[in-house]
Amino acid sequence: MSYTTALYLKTVLQALEKRKVHPGLIFHSDAGVQYACEVVKERLRANQIIQSMSGSGNCYDNALAESFFHSLKTEWVYFEKYETREQTHLSIFEYIESFYNRQRVHSNLGYLSPEKYEQLMSQ
Repeated sequence: MSYTTALYLKTVLQALEKRKVHPGLIFHSDAGVQYACEVVKERLRANQIIQSMSGSGNCYDNALAESFFHSLKTEWVYFEKYETREQTHLSIFEYIESFYNRQRVHSNLGYLSPEKYEQLMSQ
């Protein structure tokens, strides 16, 4: 298993531990080798997660993920100076967990944060 595949699998496992995953969840990614390898596909199947991959050369297929990475870069990463991998990891974790999911409003969620939207939807 390659380093990127192992890192990706670790991330998937962390997400499965942290979140309630309901059968039929759709996991969308590009067709990179780390997403297409058998060990990752098996872990997704075991948790009844439907894997969806963007088609080759179709940027609109993965628009949601592309939008997120654009926000991550332009709102956070471009303003940081990372010296270590651990510092990078902690900084991006802070952006996602402290800001993006809890404070940043999203127009497609009615200008609510994802956390607030989930709270309202679970009532």
